[in-house]
Parts: sequence; structure tokens; C-alpha cells
Amino acid sequence: MDLKTINLADYSPNRIRNFSIIAHIDHGKSTLSDRMLEITGTISHREKKEQFLDKLQVERERGITVKAQTASMFYTYKGVSYLLNLIDTPGHVDFSYEVSRSLYACQGALLLVDAAQGVQAQTMANFFLAFEQDLTVIPVINKIDLPAADPDRVALQLEKLFDFKPEDMIRASAKAGIGITEILDAIVTDIPIAPGDVNKPLRAMLFDSWFDEYRGVICLIALHDGVIKKGDSIMLAHEGLNYEVLEVGLMYPEPMATGALYPGQVGFLVTGMKSVREARIGDTICHSKQNVAPFPGFKKAKPMVFAGIYPMDSEEFEPLRDAIEKLTLNDASVTVEKKSSAALGLGFRCGFLGLLHMDVFTQRLQQEYNLSVIATAPSVLYQVKLQNGDLLSLENPSDFPEPNQIAEILEPIIRGTIITPTEYLGNMISLCEQKRGVQKDLSYIDEQRVILKYELPLNEVATDFYDQLKSLSSGYASFDYEEAEYQPSDLVKMDILLNGKPVDALSCIVHREKSYFVGREFAERLKEAIPRQLYEVVIQAAIGAKIIARERVAPLRKDVTAKCYGGDISRKRKLLEKQKAGKKRMKQVGSVEVPQEAFLSLLKKG
Repeated sequence: MDLKTINLADYSPNRIRNFSIIAHIDHGKSTLSDRMLEITGTISHREKKEQFLDKLQVERERGITVKAQTASMFYTYKGVSYLLNLIDTPGHVDFSYEVSRSLYACQGALLLVDAAQGVQAQTMANFFLAFEQDLTVIPVINKIDLPAADPDRVALQLEKLFDFKPEDMIRASAKAGIGITEILDAIVTDIPIAPGDVNKPLRAMLFDSWFDEYRGVICLIALHDGVIKKGDSIMLAHEGLNYEVLEVGLMYPEPMATGALYPGQVGFLVTGMKSVREARIGDTICHSKQNVAPFPGFKKAKPMVFAGIYPMDSEEFEPLRDAIEKLTLNDASVTVEKKSSAALGLGFRCGFLGLLHMDVFTQRLQQEYNLSVIATAPSVLYQVKLQNGDLLSLENPSDFPEPNQIAEILEPIIRGTIITPTEYLGNMISLCEQKRGVQKDLSYIDEQRVILKYELPLNEVATDFYDQLKSLSSGYASFDYEEAEYQPSDLVKMDILLNGKPVDALSCIVHREKSYFVGREFAERLKEAIPRQLYEVVIQAAIGAKIIARERVAPLRKDVTAKCYGGDISRKRKLLEKQKAGKKRMKQVGSVEVPQEAFLSLLKKG
């Protein structure tokens, strides 16, 4: 359909449906989006490609959605044309902030469940996100054409967990194109009409934004009341900033200018903003000099995991700074502050929503900006109560106060939900106990699957928990978490010393009970990773003044006695003593080369 022939003013709110697709990672969201865009004629066969809405290279490589995307399509039902706005959301736990934001612009959601894998942890988390926002949820059982599919068992799970009626569930296969028209019909008939009144003053919500090199910030907006047109003078209610509308239109699925947007419609807006920081997510857009009731806004995204990012080559600091600046323009949930490390030079301390978020961010730096970076071991945000009554927030081990100043250390706890086949239940329980978890609930979905609920320290989950969970369950268990609260814990700062000098980038905060094990493991890993030098390298793990683990990298040794053919032993001894004194002097002057592999080996613990 050609947008130029369509008059958007004809599409009143009762002919508009705003919906989202929510699902666990890899349950077929992106494929279903592709099929819908094809069937409604939004994309032609020439434009067609797999994961059409996944624009980033990292999304296409990993088969995951990282950034929420929007696409409008026109669908004719019983002779009436409807405007459907799809807001595609990520499935991984680290991007649940993107999901909750996108759901604000919707009135309904498709809950997609894989017919072979059944309900997973993220399926439950996303369902409750939609349920809390009072959205109409349409259950869809996807991938029914797979040989391992068991749609009847999945239907029973949906009925037991979410009280869906079997007759309301749509059975489909996005890949084979089965059931897509039934889904589109259900969107028109079941999802409530978009709210809005054309006669009221302009009131639109800004729910996403990204940065374009040529046009500046592009805002995604959901219009509630009034009309927004090119040339209008608008204001951001929270920020109090005024702009002129340079371009406005629909995502079809690329930005297509329409000149105006009307109530209930979801589209893009270009005003020439220079920074995403100006476009505060959740802000209310209205006409200048008009007072409207602002939307309540969103909770600011709170970083959960922190890591240092340093260039491999100190000369690449400027390109790294530019690259991080550009990436944070598109991802406002990353916090960045400049840091200097004695071992790694100038770099940045970044806060992320989770471990996958951090992994994707560093991968994008390498792929999109061709940079080689070192990411230090991830840490979490602790709270330290000092003896004088002050409360200190702390995420960098190098800022740890002296032990005699500390009254109590609090660490962040999460509520984790694990869904696993029954044969792996023992493995999951022992993994959680090993990670200092406290069991809160255990219930069966059916004879084959169990829901486990645990309270776990975030520090234990932030490194290798997810990898171990997948390997111990042969990939069948799924995990989701939410923040709980801070609890007191017996934590200590562990330093790594190389030839008696602490390396700040390798310091970490660990539980006292585990410190000996972690220290020994760190020392062994570093021994493997640090190449032999011309002098001895002593690796030590220390808590305060107490050494808890020690390893030694033997020096490379030139045979200085090779030229002595016989003669008195004192000649050889004299040469060896001279070599020993030289190595001692070299050790005092030289600094130990710590390769990137050393940091990576500590990152991938376990």
C-alpha cells in the first residue's frame, strides 16, 4: 500500500490497534513480525529478509532482539481498513526495561510461546509486565509444525499458569505462515481501541529515541490527544524545552513522512535535537504555551552490573571515547564515567542493566567501531555503612574504605525464577545453594516441569551463573530475575599483587567464605595467562595484609655458564651470582606485562 494515497486523518482511534509481541528469547518474535509485515504488504518480496526488524549486526548474529522496534501496517478486516502499530520488544531478561517502556504505548500484546519448549521464565515475567499495565493479552502457541511440538501440553501450561481458555489460544507457525491471518483478525477484534480525542490539546508520550547522524535525535511517540503537524512549535513538559517539528510520520517499517499524526497513532518525530539526553524517555509532548496533564513517566533504568572498559592500545582512548558517546546516544540506560587505572591507563567505568547488556555493548564497540577493548570483571553496586553513620554506595573495589571504618556491608539481592525439566531439578538446587541462594518456593507446572523461586546475591549471578545453569540443564532451564533489596553480608576486598604491587583492575569484592577458593583460582589463572619474563613474577591474592594464595611464574633464563669449559666451580658461581643480581635489579625497575587474556580468564570464572 502506498502511504501517499492514504489520508491518516480517516483513521480515528476506533480504526487503530497498538500491540506488542512479548515472549521468551528465541520463541519466534522476530519471525512472526516478518510474516505480519509480508502478509499486510508492508514489505515486498524484494525487501524481504529474515529478522527484518533486527537492524543491528549483533542482533542478527546472536538471533536476539536488543532494541525495541516499531512498525505500522494496514490490514483490511471485513472490508474496513485498520492501522496496526506493532512494537517489537526484546526477550532477554537484561532488556526488560525496553519491554516495559514499549508496553506503555500499547493496548494489547501477543504472548508467544514455543510449542516445543513451553512456558519459560521470561514468558512469565513478560506476561506479568503486560498484566500490571492492564493490557489485553492474546495467547499464541508458535512453531506447531516442529517435530518436537506438543501444543496440547503447552495449552495446559497456559491454562494453569495464566487462566487462559483453550478456545482463546491461537495455534500458529510464523516460519510456515500458519495462523497469521487468525492472529491479525484477533488483533482487530480483541485488542481495545487506542484512546484519544482529536479536539483536545496535543498530548503525546515519548517512549523511545535513537540518534541519527544526519537528522539528530529521532523520537518515537504515541499520540493520545490532538494533532501534531510539520512546522508546529512543541514543548517537552518535564524538560521545558521548545522545538519546531521538522518531520513527522509513521515507521513503515522505515521512517516515512506523512506530514501529520492523529490521536491513537504511533510514529516518529524529528525536531533537530542534538542529544538523546534531551529526549527524556516518558516525557510528555504538547504544543508550546499549552498546559496539559503530563504522563507519570517511567522509572529511570538502574544499572545492575558495572565494568571497566579500557582500550588495548592507550592511543585508542579518543576513538573509544567517541564510540562510547555514539553508542550511549542510542542506549541511554548505560551510565559512563571516565576512570584511570595504574595497570590499564585511561578508560571508562560503565554501568549496564545485566551481563548480556554488557556483552552486547562491548561486541558493538568491536564490530561497529573496529576497536580492541579490555572489559574488566563485572561488579555490582554495594552499600557500605560506615562507623560514623554515613551510607556509601560503592561499585568499584578500588574505592573500598579501610576495614576499621566499616560498620556493615550490604549487597543487592535478586528474586530469581528458574523453570526447569524435573530431571535437572537436583542440579538447579545444588547450583543455587552453591551461589548462596535461599529457596522461597517450588511448584510443578505439569509432570515434566518445575518452577523454582530463589533469593540470590546479584554478585553471584553477575559472572557465570547463566552459563552454568544452561550447561547443567543441557540448555533446557530458563532464568529470569527482578531486584529485591539489600541485605547485610560478610564481604571483603581481595587484592591481586604482582611482585608486591596491587593491580587495581584485578581487585574484587568477595564473600569471606569463598575468598580462599576465589583467590587460589585467580592466582592459578593468572599464572597460566601471564607470559614468562626475564625475572620471576610472584602472584599473590591478599585480603588486607593477609596473603591467601600464591603462585610463581619462573623467569626465562639465559645459560651464562655455557662458555665455561671446566675449571674451578667458583667461576660458574660468580657468573650465576652476577646474573641473579641483574635479575633482582630488573625486577625492581621493570613492570609486569599483563596481557588481555589475563583479564578475560578472570572474567570467565568457573
